Amino acid sequence: MTTRLMPLMLVAAALTCGWGCAKPDWIQQTLVTADVTGTWRSISGGLLELTLEQQGSKVDGSMRLTGLPGVSNLLGPVDGTVSGDTFRFTARSGMIVMGEFTASGDEMIGQVRGIGQAAFGGLVQYTLRRVSPSN
Repeated sequence: MTTRLMPLMLVAAALTCGWGCAKPDWIQQTLVTADVTGTWRSISGGLLELTLEQQGSKVDGSMRLTGLPGVSNLLGPVDGTVSGDTFRFTARSGMIVMGEFTASGDEMIGQVRGIGQAAFGGLVQYTLRRVSPSN
């Protein structure tokens, strides 16, 4: 009877290890390496300014966006997350604006997309720099 159970136990062990290895490491998914707290302004594209407060991987703040076709002045709250060096956010100011940036020190490079009426003709690329609180 033990010889019959041995092959089944080996198969079960192999499947368990295979499923465990196929998943991304949960530590990698929750690791926060970037700090995006502060005020960020665009140095390319239209004017994008983000004022952010980070607590762990959660980010809250505000956005000001101007200078894009059909966009005079969008202001609104920002909800976002940081995972590794990637910052993602959604802003609601009468329309939805979504962004994804890669942060490195005092610089973030990424893109913003308007949803609905804020379509801006697709993605807009930005390079943001963290500015001092007095600016």
